[in-house]
Amino acid sequence: MNCSMQKRVLLSSGRDGEFDKLALQFFWDIVKEKEPLVRSPYFPALFSFTAYMTFCLPYVALDFLSTKIPTLRRYKIQPQSYPTLEMMVPCVLQSVYHHMILIFPVTVAHWYWRPVHLPVMAPELPKLLLDVTVCLLLFDFQYFLWHLLHHKVSWLYKTFHKFHHKHISTFALTAQYSSVWELLSLGFFAAINPVMLKCHPLTEMVFFLVNIALSVEDHSGYDFPWSTHRLVPFGLYGGAPHHDLHHLKFRSNYAPYFTHWDKLFGTFAHVHPKS
Repeated sequence: MNCSMQKRVLLSSGRDGEFDKLALQFFWDIVKEKEPLVRSPYFPALFSFTAYMTFCLPYVALDFLSTKIPTLRRYKIQPQSYPTLEMMVPCVLQSVYHHMILIFPVTVAHWYWRPVHLPVMAPELPKLLLDVTVCLLLFDFQYFLWHLLHHKVSWLYKTFHKFHHKHISTFALTAQYSSVWELLSLGFFAAINPVMLKCHPLTEMVFFLVNIALSVEDHSGYDFPWSTHRLVPFGLYGGAPHHDLHHLKFRSNYAPYFTHWDKLFGTFAHVHPKS
C-alpha cells in the first residue's frame, strides 16, 4: 500500500480517531520530500547548529537594541550587564568548532550504527506531545543529577564544568559555551531518550528543537511576560530567572527547566519576581 492509499484509508476511518494521525502529516510530508538530506550523516549536525543559531539570533539582536532602547532594559534580568561583540564572537566560533570537529563525527558514528528510517505516516499529535514531554522530563532529571554532581565534586567542576560558568551574567550564545565533555555528555542524554522511548523521527526532531529553544531561553538573560516560566502554572518551571540565579550564585537551581528536583533536594532558590 503506497503513501496516498494509506492516507485515504485513514481519512475514511476518521470516526475511529485516525484524524489525529493526519494532523501533522502535512509537515511530515515536507520532511519526507527532503529524505536524502534527512537520512544523510550531515543532517544532525547541520540541524543542530542551524536551530541553535536561529534561536539565538533574536536574543543577540535584543542585546544590542536594549542598550539603546530603555523600554527593553526592564526585561533584562541583570540590566547592569550586557554582552559585547568581543564576548559573543568566541561563543559562535566555539560552537562552529564543536559542531564540525566533535558533533559531526559522533553523528556519523550514530548514523552508521542506527540508519535513519522515515516511516510513511506522521505520528498522532497527542502521542507526539506526550513523547516530547516525557523526553523533556527525563532530560531534566538526567541534567539535574549530572549538574549537581559536577558542582559537588570539586575536580569535576574545575576540570569540566567551570568553563561554562565563565559568564556570571548569561546571554543566549552561552547556552552551548561549554567543555567538550559537557557538550557530549548532555548531548548523549538528549539523543538517547527518544531512542529509549522509540519515538517517531518527527517527534525526535520536535524534541530537539524544543530542548534547544528552552536552553537558549534559559541563558538569554531576559524575563518577558510571555517567557515559558510565566506560561507554566504553579511555579513548576524555572526558566531564565531560575537559571540566571544559578550562574550568579553557583550553589542552587541545578535543574535546567523544571523546579521539582531542586525543591525535593533542597537546592531551590527563590527568584525575586520582576514587575
